Amino acid sequence: MISLLRTTLYRSMFFTAVWWILIEGKTDSWFVGLISISLALVTSFILLPPNQFRFSFTGFAHFLIYFFGLSLKGGIAVACMAIRPNPDLHPNIFTITPRLPEGLGRAILTNTLNLLPGTLSVDLTLSSLYIHVLDERQSIETEVRSIEEKIAHMLRLELKKS
Repeated sequence: MISLLRTTLYRSMFFTAVWWILIEGKTDSWFVGLISISLALVTSFILLPPNQFRFSFTGFAHFLIYFFGLSLKGGIAVACMAIRPNPDLHPNIFTITPRLPEGLGRAILTNTLNLLPGTLSVDLTLSSLYIHVLDERQSIETEVRSIEEKIAHMLRLELKKS
């Protein structure tokens, strides 16, 4: 019961903050805001029931720091390849068995890989993730496993044994 109250409080605070930002702090539309916040709260409980989704803010911070580090590293590597007169590309498609359970974790993994320079998630099936890379010599599996660990920590998920 306390968990439900806490979830309701957090979500209410979040939706109130979003509304406040959208109306730029003005107070003349709070009646519509209360209705909108209430509908958003009810919808959030329907789409994402409490106790089905656990989130770690510490894990999220670690994920963001790691993601920005990989983005910077990948961006520099791709930029260096692009400015060379004869780019030393070794493109390939890797097949990796995801350790994250199906659902949100895998969706975040594939989208994260799409946002990293030099990688692209080509396909995701129940048992395989296909990743296109510009340089097959990079340690793609190590990076994917590390990203999976960060996502698992952020969402408090258990990784499957590989």
